[in-house]
Amino acid sequence: MAWTRPRVDVCYDCLPGGPFPPPACSACGTEQDYFSQGLCGRCHPRSPLHVGSCKICLAWGVYPRHNWTCWACRWWRANCPEQTCQYCGRLTRVGDQGACRLCLSQAQSLQEPGRSLDLAGANRHGQQLFFANILIKRRKTPRLRADPWRARNRNSLPFPAGTGFTDHGPDQLTLFDLAPDPKMVRALAAVADSDLTRYCASIVDEHAARFGWSARQRNDVIRSLRLLQTLRTTPNAKIRASEVLMLPRYQGNITSTMDVLRQAGLLIEDHPTPLQTYLTTRTAGLPPQMVEHLELWVDVMVHGSRTAPRQLPREPQTVRLHVDGVTPAVTTWAQAGYRSLAEVTSQDVRVAVAAQTGARRRFAETGLKSLFKVLHGRKLLFTNPARGLPSTQVRANIPLPLDPATVREGLDSPDPALALCVALVAFHGLTGKELRSLQLTAIADGCLTLGDRVLPLAAPVRSRLAAWLDDRQRTWPETANPHLLINRKTAPRLTPPGQAWPWTGTTLRPQSLREDRILHELQATADLRRICDLFGLSVQGATRYLPTIEHPDLTINSPRD
Repeated sequence: MAWTRPRVDVCYDCLPGGPFPPPACSACGTEQDYFSQGLCGRCHPRSPLHVGSCKICLAWGVYPRHNWTCWACRWWRANCPEQTCQYCGRLTRVGDQGACRLCLSQAQSLQEPGRSLDLAGANRHGQQLFFANILIKRRKTPRLRADPWRARNRNSLPFPAGTGFTDHGPDQLTLFDLAPDPKMVRALAAVADSDLTRYCASIVDEHAARFGWSARQRNDVIRSLRLLQTLRTTPNAKIRASEVLMLPRYQGNITSTMDVLRQAGLLIEDHPTPLQTYLTTRTAGLPPQMVEHLELWVDVMVHGSRTAPRQLPREPQTVRLHVDGVTPAVTTWAQAGYRSLAEVTSQDVRVAVAAQTGARRRFAETGLKSLFKVLHGRKLLFTNPARGLPSTQVRANIPLPLDPATVREGLDSPDPALALCVALVAFHGLTGKELRSLQLTAIADGCLTLGDRVLPLAAPVRSRLAAWLDDRQRTWPETANPHLLINRKTAPRLTPPGQAWPWTGTTLRPQSLREDRILHELQATADLRRICDLFGLSVQGATRYLPTIEHPDLTINSPRD
């Protein structure tokens, strides 16, 4: 009817003397789909096209003809009892986990891959509403297309006799540098008969059984091998690492595929390391002879040397600091017209070092000494211009204690991995490198073995260790990784976790926690030798903490003089 107040029981098309055009909607202003009482079908509350929120999950986009419920909540209304949700406190339909559908959807949207649902953490700060009747699925690797031979899997068949791969196969010259169509490549890889897949089939099965790969990850690696076979112009050539790095644009796998190819002996390592990339950036524009000398020096620093002068391998981060100290001086010499480091004199070295201040001067002195020592030992220089260069003593900073509330928050973290790491560093003073390299066999009978040191674990550390081991076993029950700390990326292989894990979501860092623990121990005992034995410090490293304690001669009857 056109109106209820005043009463008009017919529509505008049936009014006597009509039809008449209906008025515009008084709510939204549209001139179409007039319903009644001056409102259109979208705005009138009794219209079958009126849109509202779901009564159970509050999703927007439901209609009154379905009793204001979305498709998923119809099942919840028929199968779930009406109770109070444990996480949002609403009286609604609650599932087996004690959560309503809104809290469950919020937890699923924030769920990390490979992790269980965190209903309490996901709904601690409220929920994000969503539109009704929209199925949001996570991206999954497309399934392999069914093989024409249904009775057997062609990837498990033995590869043909004479199948081999060479390092230098004849490459087809390209006429245009045009990237293939990803959709076409994926379609060809799904049906192509790949000799590479057959050649690596046994290794894929061995890795899947050894590292506890899921069926999805195994199929993902097989599909990546098919993609590589499809993309290569030379079928019998070995695969370069740079080609594997292009797989993500075709939804392929990188790390696990590289492991399989490396085990099969088919991988050519042609991608530079981060240190090599950084060195290339810092040496851009230098003469070729200087760049060659710097690359030789960095290679000796990273891999070590057994010939005179002998050199132990150094950490890439340490080498990077030396590169930062050396490159300003080398750039200055190149701008002055030098074409080789053999032209540098002792006076040039002293002038270049004097131009630096603070810690940069220390890095420059150490780096230049190491650089010219290596070049002189390789007979590339007549004399060592850095010989006899004095070392500048840099004033070390004084360690400061941390806020106990911050440490307590890390110890009580809901993440069992973070809570264990904070406990190990806060109670036993482990370094970040020791944490990452810690293996399961290092803990036995309530004690932690670190080299020649045996540390009895504190009670708070034991409780957090038990919680992490339970979560580790529940999340990755078939992993073969021997390290104590693993994550989603390292569980299917034998590598330790990265430096940033699991400290990404907190302000705490292993170095500051370790300094706080050493500082507390020194202030409690004032015994430098105890600090060296307990935390594995040298005398020089432990002396850095001495200025933080008071000397007995500076105190009179306990209060500070």
